Amino acid sequence: RWLSGKRIEPLADLGALVKLAGDGLRGAEIWDPAVPASVNVATTVAGVEDAVVLSPEMAAKYLGPWNLRVVKDLRGQFIGAESGSKKNDAYRWAVREYLARGRCSAHLFCLYEDAFSTRAGGDLSYVVTRDWAVKSRAFVFDLSPWGDEIPGDDPSQRRGTDLETYRMILSEMLKASAGKQMTELAGFFAFAKYSNVPGHSSAHDPVPTEWETVWLISPYNCYQNTVAGDCYNQSLHSQAPRKPLVQRRPGPAPKLANKTYVAILMADYDSATPLYSFMPKHWSDPNRGKLPLAWGINPNLIETYPDLFAYLYETATPNDHFTADASAAGYMNPNRVRKEHLPLFVEHNKRFFREADMTIAPMVLDWDEPSAAVKDAFCQFAPDGFATIVMDLHATGGKAPQPHVWKGMAVTNLINDACNFAGPQQTAEVLYAQLKGRPKDAPGFYFFRIVWVGPSEILKTLDSLRAKHPDVECEIVDPYTFFALFKEHYSRSNAGTAR
Repeated sequence: RWLSGKRIEPLADLGALVKLAGDGLRGAEIWDPAVPASVNVATTVAGVEDAVVLSPEMAAKYLGPWNLRVVKDLRGQFIGAESGSKKNDAYRWAVREYLARGRCSAHLFCLYEDAFSTRAGGDLSYVVTRDWAVKSRAFVFDLSPWGDEIPGDDPSQRRGTDLETYRMILSEMLKASAGKQMTELAGFFAFAKYSNVPGHSSAHDPVPTEWETVWLISPYNCYQNTVAGDCYNQSLHSQAPRKPLVQRRPGPAPKLANKTYVAILMADYDSATPLYSFMPKHWSDPNRGKLPLAWGINPNLIETYPDLFAYLYETATPNDHFTADASAAGYMNPNRVRKEHLPLFVEHNKRFFREADMTIAPMVLDWDEPSAAVKDAFCQFAPDGFATIVMDLHATGGKAPQPHVWKGMAVTNLINDACNFAGPQQTAEVLYAQLKGRPKDAPGFYFFRIVWVGPSEILKTLDSLRAKHPDVECEIVDPYTFFALFKEHYSRSNAGTAR
């Protein structure tokens, strides 16, 4: 495709790569293994200074042969004198020297796991995404979003120090973006340091930690791209040509009938890792195209992998439809976006939805039902349908919305019960538990989220449902038809229609 006909020149070793870089490589950053966070600080500085990050061992071996000057040697610089934490001292220094001075990107910063446990275990996943951070001149960090417990990688710190530094970074990023652009947080929290997993006891499980991160960043005009590793060559892929994408739309919706309508969201391709690592397997399923499906792919990822987007759109069947995933053009909590920033939120989403030819946001993750202002915002870029999953983890009284139509936009809930696919038979029972409750005197509408499976598994699930529960007749429809019929029904029923 876009690289067709390009000449490939294999390089013999790292020295050949340094030679190829030429004057573009201006020096080296040496990080301090005694302060694992310093590998992130060195990555930040490398992006700003056009340098390469070296461990002390690599520096001793290659500085001479590569004829590189040392831009910054971080060994011994961070001793905990400022915050009581070497880790937090490192990030606060980087905030003052680079982020607060406007030397880093205001559009991208990275939550990348540092070297605390990864280096000793030979885990390369914390390394392979760093080309994107360096190319983008991104600020890189690794902190806990929790202020009520001490993180596992820094047991001597004062409780809440990580969160204080996290908020310092977010505040500076908000100043840097100056209300002119939203900022992507690429990366994910480190499970083994900040959540309850085997080998690390915590009061917070992984999913609440994910939600807390998004809750924390949303008021700062930030959205998350949960890159976790095994996500290669982003700096190369991002250079692929971009052009507006066009997807097929179904014909006019059929006549509304008193039946059960089901739509299925093939989730969660809301971040670069599943789009790059998981999507190819499910997209190549031989049964793709045999039933209408919504594929949830966040349109902001076109900045990272425009060539993957082009391939998916070019190879889609008439039954493959693309919608946003969590939550729109990026994973954020829309109710947490400040009122004065909603116009920027709208413009950000309009731009990406327009480029990806999307008009549906079926997986908006939030802590409460959408406010009137949030629904007004989504009407401007997702007029064909809005569905949400509400999880009130802060016990603030949040609740799911009642199905209704808001200024022409369908508003409903995305059913999450079948999220973690346990097999066709088990998932068929999950679907049945929802579908059997439909009143017989009115049509029913059910939008299910199913994560990281292929169309073949969906077909097996529906076969199992029909075999075990022939009394439940449902029609599988595409998302456009689903929301069109939904709007027709709820506009008639006076169920909260906004005029």
